[in-house]
Amino acid sequence: MKLGLVVLRAVLGALFMGHGTRKLFGWFEGQGLRETGDSFDSLGLRPGRPQATTAGVSETVGGALIATGFLTPVGCALITGVMTQAIRTVHVGKGPWFTDGGWEYNVVLIAAVFAIAELGPGDWSLDHALGTERSGALWAVPAVGVGVAGPVVTTRGLYLIAAGAGLPV
Repeated sequence: MKLGLVVLRAVLGALFMGHGTRKLFGWFEGQGLRETGDSFDSLGLRPGRPQATTAGVSETVGGALIATGFLTPVGCALITGVMTQAIRTVHVGKGPWFTDGGWEYNVVLIAAVFAIAELGPGDWSLDHALGTERSGALWAVPAVGVGVAGPVVTTRGLYLIAAGAGLPV
């Protein structure tokens, strides 16, 4: 058993679940879906509420998957997707440093979930207990790739659906 891996998964997963439920339900002094949707609209992520829902669900489910070590590459892809969208929308023009509003922290989080997916979730995980563990570079690299591509597809798709339904975008 690798205790460090269990601690990393638990902390990372729990914090992402917290971020997601702040967006979705307003828990932990979060904004909730309406205000988060309005914030996303102001950032150009339209339609805001569906975008906020996607981000909140991705963080909550991805965090739960990472924390429990279940479908670990899927959890990696979900977390990578949210962090990629945050980089593109908020941080990209501000340089790397977090103190300047940059993207370094998001990249560290992507690297952490990549490492978990590549190493595997470890002996104390649902994947291990159920015999469903998938790990290694052949799982981790595509998981990150899907995570990087996912926000482009999701953002474009939600925009087209809203526009087709006559909703403001």
